[in-house]
Amino acid sequence: MAQIIKPDLNFVKEVIKSGGQDLKKCYQCSTCTVVCNVTQDKKPFPRKEMLYAQWGLKDKLFSSPDIWLCHQCSDCTAYCPRGAKPGEVLGAIRRLAIKEHSWPGFLGGLVNSPLYLILLLAVPVIILLIGANGNPLNPDSIPRGEDGSIVYAKFMPVNTVIDPIFIAAAAFAVISFVIGIKKYWNTLKSGGYEPKSASLSSTFISTLKEILLHKQFSKCNVTKTRTYAHLLTFYAFVGLAITTTWAVIYLYGWELLGIQPFSVFHFGESPYPMTDPLKIFANISALALITGITLVVLFRLINSPKAGIGSYFDWLLITVIYIIAATGILSEVLRLLNVASLAYPVYFIHLTFVFFLFAYAPFSKMAHMVYRTVAMVFARHNGIVSKELITERQAS
Repeated sequence: MAQIIKPDLNFVKEVIKSGGQDLKKCYQCSTCTVVCNVTQDKKPFPRKEMLYAQWGLKDKLFSSPDIWLCHQCSDCTAYCPRGAKPGEVLGAIRRLAIKEHSWPGFLGGLVNSPLYLILLLAVPVIILLIGANGNPLNPDSIPRGEDGSIVYAKFMPVNTVIDPIFIAAAAFAVISFVIGIKKYWNTLKSGGYEPKSASLSSTFISTLKEILLHKQFSKCNVTKTRTYAHLLTFYAFVGLAITTTWAVIYLYGWELLGIQPFSVFHFGESPYPMTDPLKIFANISALALITGITLVVLFRLINSPKAGIGSYFDWLLITVIYIIAATGILSEVLRLLNVASLAYPVYFIHLTFVFFLFAYAPFSKMAHMVYRTVAMVFARHNGIVSKELITERQAS
């Protein structure tokens, strides 16, 4: 049956502009597919994706989960005889997929462009300045504790400033993700796949286990070391999420339920002593985060000759996480040292970038973990599995 192909030259230009500048060097030798350890047995990637991208077949690319089943191991990039960098090309396609499905759509374009970085940062800066109790550059304008110590909760009251602002940012991100994922799931369904698994919930659970263990990353060769950096960073975020939940229990368990401090647990308003389990857990998580993201940067630089240095899209997330980790640790140290002239500006910067990370998560590389999870669930649900998974099933 004949099929009419309608190339989209504008999409080709977008792929090239988004980091796939070596796309046209590909001459379809299939070396990339042969060396890939995470591709599936039937219709393997990334050869066909390179062809679709060269022809501008956006619908074929976006309606296939394969662009997300690729974990950018960069084995294909390292062994490509023409230097077409398939890993970088698929990374560019994923960025465009996020932009295509994100809501509201204009934010996808803003987050992807360095031209709008100042504008995006200005939003949390203005919001936080309106809510702040004093000027972070003028410590004398900010109320202190009874003993003259720095109390960040007096600068940014939790109940009236921190919670409303960050709950609103989180709610916006969740709504945006839900709309974007719904659009993406419908795009995947348009690819004509037939479900092979009856239970979507069991498919999700098995996929989640794979993600928690980073099993796919461990199959990479050229960039295998990044597995440990990704794992450490990932679980540091999990630790900080637990810390946030714990802090909420401390604050509102005391206010709403009347739970009084006992033993080493200090229910009530912060700051808490360094010996409190919450502080210990929080500090361990923060140190894990800055160590993990430092390793991410280190391995990315070491692997850059073979795997490529990455795009603005990649480095924006890395930089934001680094700033959050560094300013978070510095905020605590400067508070303990009672250096108000530095503590308040550093804390303000910390809050600004935390807002930036979560409010813009659906449009940044932070969205990778959500879209990749959806694609992996869809692939398993429709019987699209890797060569290694086929082998595992046969063995069992």
